[in-house]
Amino acid sequence: MTADRPQAAAKKPSSPLREARAAFARNKAGVLGLVLLTLVVALAAIGPFVYPVDPFEIVSAPLTPPLHDAAVPLGSDYLGRDLLAGIVHGARVTLFVGGAAAAMTVTIGIVIGASAGYWGGRIDGLLMRLTEFFQVLPPLLFAMALVTLFTPSIPIIAFAIGLVSWPAMARLTRAEFLKIKPLGYVAATRSGGGGDGYLIWRVILPNAAPPLIVSAALVVGMAILFEAGLSFLGLGDPNVMSWGLIIGANREYIIDGWWTVTFPGFAVFVTVLGLSLIGDGLNDAFNPNLRER
Repeated sequence: MTADRPQAAAKKPSSPLREARAAFARNKAGVLGLVLLTLVVALAAIGPFVYPVDPFEIVSAPLTPPLHDAAVPLGSDYLGRDLLAGIVHGARVTLFVGGAAAAMTVTIGIVIGASAGYWGGRIDGLLMRLTEFFQVLPPLLFAMALVTLFTPSIPIIAFAIGLVSWPAMARLTRAEFLKIKPLGYVAATRSGGGGDGYLIWRVILPNAAPPLIVSAALVVGMAILFEAGLSFLGLGDPNVMSWGLIIGANREYIIDGWWTVTFPGFAVFVTVLGLSLIGDGLNDAFNPNLRER
């Protein structure tokens, strides 16, 4: 009697990262957000080379409507500057402010949240009181005060936004550390000789990363809105073109020149929408309970 044929080998279980990537690819909203953000990044990367017009140069009559002058396809602002050039060249500055502020927010938030969640006790109490102090301050007013104390510049604006935005990231990091720290594999690594630094950065933080990545994507969009808000209030850097600066400089002419605010505002909307959709897609991808939603 012949032996039974061996059963087909079981499929090798896919890694959580691969499953998350596949789940994100199936998320239409997340993919749409990634496409939108890619277009904005491409505009910032190659736009100034494709359309090398000085955004501060006066090239037309003030408040020229769109499609009325070939020199200014999207119209001109209240001074006669090319609006399209401002949007193209301002993309880099806007994305830089969002990225730099988000990097500062994530760094401060993770360091404080990880320290509080891992060591606990008095360190946790002290760091959480510090977090609460910054959290109760009105973020926009605090950022305005910081920018006003110094000469408004892109680095100062990014620093101010990052300094007022980290408490939520710190609380999220602390909550993840408190959830993961008591798990068995953390205790096993500690018993095997793993030090505090190794446990924090190589064991706990990688397992706490998914919600932090989602939050970081949303922080970039929030920082872009923050920069636009500060510029709208006249606290932007007047020597560097950004979408927020265009909106703020032309806010008094929105009735006679709607395009001067609408087009840069739409650019901000598309960028923040793309980041928000990416954040939602990542949240669904990293959360097993939402992958089949």
